[in-house]
Amino acid sequence: MKHQTCLIFNPVAGQGNAEQDLEEIKSLLSAEIDLEIIITTAECEPGQLAKDAITRGAKSIIASGGDGTLSAVAAALMSTNIPLGVISRGTANAFANALDLPTTIPEACESIVAGYTQVVDMAVCNGLPMVLLAGIGFEAETVDLADRDAKNRLGMLAYVLAGLKQVGNLKQFEVEIELEDKIIAVSAAAITIANAAPATSILAQGSAGVVFDDGMLDLTIVAPTTPLIAIATAFDLLSSTLRGTASQREEVGFLRSHKFKITTTPPQKVVLDGEIIGMTPIEIECIPGGLTVFAPLTEEIQPLEKLEGLPNLKIELKT
Repeated sequence: MKHQTCLIFNPVAGQGNAEQDLEEIKSLLSAEIDLEIIITTAECEPGQLAKDAITRGAKSIIASGGDGTLSAVAAALMSTNIPLGVISRGTANAFANALDLPTTIPEACESIVAGYTQVVDMAVCNGLPMVLLAGIGFEAETVDLADRDAKNRLGMLAYVLAGLKQVGNLKQFEVEIELEDKIIAVSAAAITIANAAPATSILAQGSAGVVFDDGMLDLTIVAPTTPLIAIATAFDLLSSTLRGTASQREEVGFLRSHKFKITTTPPQKVVLDGEIIGMTPIEIECIPGGLTVFAPLTEEIQPLEKLEGLPNLKIELKT
């Protein structure tokens, strides 16, 4: 018996042919799934469309579009136990890559039809749902520079060019990181707190082992003092990520916790799942098992921690 599913389809995502993509999705899913198809518009926010579908009794939701569409629908499904099917058609496909989900339409549809589900974590940052990561400093400034027009024209190259431009404006700031048992003070150029992160988000990859279903958040501190050191550090993070090993550079530190409170001097921009949400301070907490997704089986990764070598590092144990 077919089960009722709502497909939320963003026609302006990515650079492909939306009509052809939709027809392909329908042909691959309709034999097994009773699809209600909702097309997003500028007036119809994907998250609200997902909530409306739940009210109508949808047993699962499929989202097809870019990372913004996928994150918005995931946020609407947080803590509902309603499975999310992910069909990525965006510029970066960070959402699917971070959760080890298929990134092509045929493979994504095959995974959804198979019906295997996996429970993954989410987080809440300053009251806003988070699936992937929050970035402070360098990453937030880079996202701010990579405007929508540039991303539409250049794809991932827009982020690369914005990052290169931002290296020339590299600035350190003072950070206080409060955990449940201690307070850490340090200088940094970028702070990234990840629930899940694709390999391309190198500033989140200090430990090269962000785990998205362990009830913990992974924080990476990047603290280069010059543009040249910043480039060397970025290359090391990329290389260590590709090797699957943790970075050993003194300019990189990483730690894990269920929640963080982060204050910076001066205040810094904050990017949350690819969107600028304001300035520090932030409070961020993991929501274990907050999202259910249709997914293939994945291997477990062993997480790590390292802080030694960071500039102006001070650790105060809380009593």
